Amino acid sequence: MDFFSILTLLGGVGLFLFGMNMMGDSLKNLAGGSLERILEKLTTGKSQATGAIKGFGLGTGVTAIIQSSAATTIMLIGFVNAGIMKLGQAIPVVFGANVGSTATAQILRLGDLGEDMFILKLLKPSSFAPVLIGIGAFIILFAHKKKHKDIAGILVGLGILFLGMNTMEAVFAPLKESEAFQNLFISFSNPLLGILIGLVLTAIIQSSSASVGILQALSSTGVVSYGSSIPIIIGINIGKCFAILLGSIGANKKAKRVAMSYLLFNIIGAIFFVVVIYGLQLFITFPFIDKIINRGVIANLHFMFNFIIAILLLPFANKIADLTGKIIGDDKESKIDKELASLDPMLLDTPNIALTQAQKVMFSMTDSIKENFELGSQLLSEYNEETAGKLLENEMFIDKCESALNEYLLKITSKRLHSSERKLASELLNSVSDLERIGDHCENLLIVGRKITDEKISFSTQGTMEINTLLQATANIIDTTFMAFKNDDLTAVSRIEPLAQSITEVKEIIKDHHVIRLQTGDCDIDGGFALVDILTSLDRIGSHCSNIGLHIAKKLTTDSFDEMHGHIYTNGYKTSEEYKALYCYYMSLYSDPITEKYKASLPELEHKISQSDANKSSAPKSVDLNTAKADKNEQQTKKEPKLKEIKKTKIEKVKQKKDSKKK
Repeated sequence: MDFFSILTLLGGVGLFLFGMNMMGDSLKNLAGGSLERILEKLTTGKSQATGAIKGFGLGTGVTAIIQSSAATTIMLIGFVNAGIMKLGQAIPVVFGANVGSTATAQILRLGDLGEDMFILKLLKPSSFAPVLIGIGAFIILFAHKKKHKDIAGILVGLGILFLGMNTMEAVFAPLKESEAFQNLFISFSNPLLGILIGLVLTAIIQSSSASVGILQALSSTGVVSYGSSIPIIIGINIGKCFAILLGSIGANKKAKRVAMSYLLFNIIGAIFFVVVIYGLQLFITFPFIDKIINRGVIANLHFMFNFIIAILLLPFANKIADLTGKIIGDDKESKIDKELASLDPMLLDTPNIALTQAQKVMFSMTDSIKENFELGSQLLSEYNEETAGKLLENEMFIDKCESALNEYLLKITSKRLHSSERKLASELLNSVSDLERIGDHCENLLIVGRKITDEKISFSTQGTMEINTLLQATANIIDTTFMAFKNDDLTAVSRIEPLAQSITEVKEIIKDHHVIRLQTGDCDIDGGFALVDILTSLDRIGSHCSNIGLHIAKKLTTDSFDEMHGHIYTNGYKTSEEYKALYCYYMSLYSDPITEKYKASLPELEHKISQSDANKSSAPKSVDLNTAKADKNEQQTKKEPKLKEIKKTKIEKVKQKKDSKKK
C-alpha cells in the first residue's frame, strides 16, 4: 500500500462512519422522543426477571435502530445520572445494547451475495448504494416536510455506509496477492496480538461497528480465518468501552457504575471466550481454526460473542450491579448536587425529557421558596441564627438552580421542539427569574428581621397586626401561584392578578396608617424604614407571582381553552365580573380587618393628636375647637381609606380607558 492508498482507506473509513451516524441520527429524528421514553419507562415488569428481559429486549432493539451501543449506553448514563432510571433497570439494557450493536455487521453481509442472478446482483451494496444515495438526495432537495427529509437521511446514510465499505474493499483488493500481508495477518492468530489490534483500532475510531466493518472488508482479500478474526473480535468488544468510559466522566457514581457494567460485560466475555476457546485448544484441535471466512461468518461471530455473554450474565444483573458498587462506590449527594444532576447535558438531545427534568428542578425551587417565606416571616417576629442559616442555605440552592436552569433551558430552546415543548420551555425560561427574585425578597425579610433585633425596633400592636395580615395575603398568593405552576391550574391562575392588586392596595393603606402613627408617636422613624422594606418586598413578591401567572396562561392558550377563564391576562379581564368579584373578596379578606381596626382606634388617635397639638401650642385656650375638629375630620377623610371609594375609583379608571379606546 502506498501513500495514496492509505488516503483512500481513510476516506473509506470516514464515509463508513459518516453514513452510519447519518442513518442513526435520521432514525432517531424520525422516531422523535419515543425511543428515549421507551428506555425511560418500559424497563420494569411485574417481576424482576420480567423487567430484566424487557430491558434486554429494548436495549437490543434501540441499539439496532440507532446503530451504536455507545450512544445507547451514554443515554442510559444520562438517565441514571438524572435519576430517571435506577441502576438495576439500566444494566439489562446495557447487555441488550451490546447485542444490538451487531446489527450493522449483519447488514454488511449482503456484500457476500452472488452475481449469478440479476436480482442478487442488484441487492449487492455496490449496486444499490448509488441508487439509495440518488433517491435520498432528490428527496432532501425537493421535500419540505421534516419527516420526509429524515427518511431520505436514512437512505443516504445507508448508501454512504456501503460506499465506504466498497472503498475500503477496493484498497484492500491488491493485498490478496501480497505474501507479506498474508504473513502479517496470520500473525494475528496470536490471541494477545489479535486482541490488542482489535482493542486499539476500536478505541481510536470509537465504533465497534466500524471496526467489524473493516474486518469484513479485509475478508474480501481471502486471508481472514477463524483463528485471526476471533481474537480481533474479542479485542473490538473491549475497545468499544473506551467511548463509554469517556462519556461517564463528570457523572455521579451511580452513572459511572452503568459505564462500569458495560466494561465488565465485555471483559468477562473476553475472559470467557479466551479460556473456553484457547483452553480447549490445548487439548483439542479445532479443524476449522485455519478456515477462511467471509463477511457473514464475521457478522455471526460478532453476534454470538455478545449474545452468549448477555444470556449468561442476564440472570446475574444484580450481582454485576453490586460488583460495580464495590469497584466505584457510592456517595451521599447534597440537595444542590442531586437536583442539578437532573440537568444532565446528555439529555439535551431528548428535549421532552430535558424539559421534564428542568420542570422538576423548578418545582424543588418553589418548595424552597415557600419554606423561605415561612422562615422569613418567623424571623421578622423572632430572629435566630439557626432559622436564618436554614433560609440562607435554601437561598443558595435557589440561586444555583436559577443559574443552571437558565443555561440549560437556553440550550433546550436551540433544539428542534414541538409546539407544546416550545410553550413549556418559554414558560420555564421566563418564570425561573421571577422565582429567583421571589427568593431574594424572602432573603430580604431575613435582613429586616436581623435589623429589627439588632436595633431593637418595635412596632405598635396595630402595626404588627397589619404586617401579619399582609404576610398572610402574600403567603396566599405564593401558594396560589405555585399550585397553578405545578398543576397548570387555570382556576388558580385567575386568582393571582386580583390578589396581587389587593396586596398593592393593602400596602398603601398600611403606609398611610403608619404616617398617622408617626404623628402620634406610636411608631418611630427607624421602624418606618423597616416597615417600608417589608412592605416593598411583599409587594414585589406579588408582582413576580403575577408575572408567573402570565407565563402559565400563555402556555395554556390552546384551541380548547377554558371559556370560563380564557380571558385571563387578556384585554378586558380586569373589567370582567369575575375579576371584580375576586378583587372585592380579597380586599374584604385582607383590607377590611385593617380598616375596621383602624376605625376603632381613631378616637384614641385623635386624642393623642390633640394632646400633641396642645403641648406644642403656647396658648392652648385660644385654639378654635370647631376649626380643630374640622381639620381632624378633614384629615381623617384623607387618611382613612374606604373600600367603596377604592372600588369606585378603579371602576371609573377602567371606564375612562375603555372610552378613550373607543374614541
